[in-house]
Amino acid sequence: MIRIAILTVSDSVAAGTREDLSGAAIAEWGEGRGYAVVSRATVADETADISRRLVEWADGDNVDVVVTTGGTGLSARDLTPEATKAVLEREAPGIADFVRQKGAAYVPLAWLSRGVAGVRGSTLIVNLPGSVGGVKDGLAALDLLVEHAVELLRGKTEHA
Repeated sequence: MIRIAILTVSDSVAAGTREDLSGAAIAEWGEGRGYAVVSRATVADETADISRRLVEWADGDNVDVVVTTGGTGLSARDLTPEATKAVLEREAPGIADFVRQKGAAYVPLAWLSRGVAGVRGSTLIVNLPGSVGGVKDGLAALDLLVEHAVELLRGKTEHA
């Protein structure tokens, strides 16, 4: 079973002034695929808080995939890519590019997302946008990649 953790990065959700719809969409996606949602949290757009949570989950050896939502845009408070890059051991730029490509097929503004993807230890970390639509488009990309990526990270590298 694939174990996922969901990190919502949002000042307003962290402050309790907005509902976490994008995190809920990721949880619904994971549960619908039979994955175990083992952790879910919200942090404000603060680099140290984002990085700390990613490290905690990836180094805890109980999460296969961390999906973040929010903080990937161009505004000064969009810090998720920088916080993620700071903790990754290896980047996987093709995953982030594929997420943007999937979204841009419907909304050209998806190309403005700065989300990244990569690996820390044996955990895949993927940044998705903060909008529900952007999350759903990103999850459509992950539908095609995540299971094989987890197999590789678990050491199953032989191909038929």
